[in-house]
Amino acid sequence: MDFREQLRKLDGLDFGGLYQEDFLLTWDKSEDEIRAVLAVADALRALREGNRSARIFDSGLAISLFRDNSTRTRFSFASAANLLGLELMDFDEGKSQVAHGETVRETANMISFMADVVGIRDDMYIGKGHTYMADFAQYVKEGFEAGVLEQRPTLVNLQCDIDHPTQATADLLHLIHEFGGLEQLRGKKLAMTWAYSPSYGKPLSVPQGMIGLMTRFGMDVTLAHPEGYEVMELTRDVAARNAAASGGAFRVTNSMDEAFEGADIVCPKSWAPYAAMEERTELYGNGDTAGIKALEQRLLAQNAQHKDWTTTEAKMALTKGGSALYMHPLPADISGTSCEQGEVETSVFDRYRDPMYKQASNKPYAIAAMIFLQKIKDPAAKLDALYAADTRRWQG
Repeated sequence: MDFREQLRKLDGLDFGGLYQEDFLLTWDKSEDEIRAVLAVADALRALREGNRSARIFDSGLAISLFRDNSTRTRFSFASAANLLGLELMDFDEGKSQVAHGETVRETANMISFMADVVGIRDDMYIGKGHTYMADFAQYVKEGFEAGVLEQRPTLVNLQCDIDHPTQATADLLHLIHEFGGLEQLRGKKLAMTWAYSPSYGKPLSVPQGMIGLMTRFGMDVTLAHPEGYEVMELTRDVAARNAAASGGAFRVTNSMDEAFEGADIVCPKSWAPYAAMEERTELYGNGDTAGIKALEQRLLAQNAQHKDWTTTEAKMALTKGGSALYMHPLPADISGTSCEQGEVETSVFDRYRDPMYKQASNKPYAIAAMIFLQKIKDPAAKLDALYAADTRRWQG
C-alpha cells in the first residue's frame, strides 16, 4: 500500500464535517467524506504494513455494545481500537443494570466517563436499532454539554436495522483494491442478490448498505430478490438518488439470472423480508412467543420455495467472462459444507475464499479510519507525523 498516494487523495477534499461527529449512515456523509475514510483506511494499513505505530491515544476506552452475535465486526472494532491506542471494554447488557430499569440516557452517560468512541451493533428489530444509536449519541452529547463528561465519545454504527456502514465501506475498499482504484469502478455492474438460506431472520442492513454506498460512485447496481423479499423503500430511494447523481444506474429485478448476466461483481446474500421483520419486531415487543415460532416456520417454508436462488457454477458462467468477483460478508451458508443446501456451492466459495478473507480484512481499517477522522482535525498532518516518527509497532 502506497502511503504517500493515500495522503495525496486527501488533497482538496472537504471532510471537516466528520470531525467530532458520529458515523451512523453512509448516505448522511458527503462523497468527499467517504473518499476521506477510504484514503485514511488505506493509509493506516500502509503504516501497519510498514511496522509503524498508528497510535493517536495514550489512554482511553473504546466501548463495544453488541445486541446481536458477531465475529468479524466484533474483532474488527477491537482491532481498530487497539491500532489507535485505545483499550476495549465490551458492555454486556446482561451484566448491567439495564435489566433493573436503567434508561438509555443513563447507560450512555455511565459507560462514557473516559470513553473516546462507542461502537454499537443493533440490527435485529425494524425501527429500533438506528433509533437507539441516534438517541444514545444525543444523550452523550447532552452529558458533555452539561459537564458530566469530560469529552464526548463519538459513535460508530457497527450495524443497525437500516445500514451496515463499516461492512459496506470494507466492501468498497475491496473493490478499489481488486479493480485498481475508485474511478475504475464507474460503469462496473454489481449484482446484490438474495440467496437461499436454511435459516431465517438475517438482517436487511447488508444489502441496504451495499446499494446505498456503491451507487455513490457511478456503478451499475442491480438489486435482485424473489417477490416478497423487498428491502426498505427508504434505502431503495437512496440508491436511486445516488445513481442518478453519480451517473450510474440502479434497478430491481425478481430474477437472479438477470442480475448475474454480464455482472462484474456478485454479492448473493440471504436476508429476511422487510414486512416479516416488521412483524417480528412487533411480536417480540408484545412478548408473543407463540407468534414468533409461527412466523419462523412460515419464513422457513417461504425460503424453501426459492432454493434455486443459490450461487452455482452455472450461475457464475452467466457473469462477465464467466469470472465475476464473488463477494460475501461472511459467514456464508455453503452447500455441502456448512449446510445441505445454502447460498453458494462449495466449489464457488472455495475459489473465492482468499479474496473474501481479504475483503473482511478491510473492516478494521475502515472502522479505524472513521474513528481517526472523528478525532483528528488535520488527518493528513497527523498521518504524516506518524510516518515520520517511525515508532516501531513491534521490535522483532
